[in-house]
Amino acid sequence: MPRRRPKAVRAERWRPRWQYPVLRVPGVSARTRAAIRRVEDQEMWPNAVAHALSRFEWAFKQPGRYLNASEVCSPGIEVEDARDDLEWAMLHLPPGAKRDLGRLITRIDEEFERRTLPEPNNIEWAMSGWWWTRMRER
Repeated sequence: MPRRRPKAVRAERWRPRWQYPVLRVPGVSARTRAAIRRVEDQEMWPNAVAHALSRFEWAFKQPGRYLNASEVCSPGIEVEDARDDLEWAMLHLPPGAKRDLGRLITRIDEEFERRTLPEPNNIEWAMSGWWWTRMRER
């Protein structure tokens, strides 16, 4: 069987469709960051995971025992929407990157659960994610 030329092998490798400044996702390996960038390129938008993590970081820096619901009440900006973005990325990551990012998301979920209260009336939201069934202080 003839050997393939290196140029042909390199042509099959994935390359991002566009060049943009990549925001670093702290706490994960370089291989996971590459897998995240590939998922963002194919399934999401640039820096989606980094922006979602920064929304949680901003929310957790707010003072008080509970998250304040009056701070942000517009769709697409809330931390629950950021958690939806992280869940979408987790669905498309390979297993090793999923475990690596999953460790970070587990810590976020624990902190989010600690700083919110259960909402007994939002049962219909439980289908989209448990984080939508939690309420914040008003």
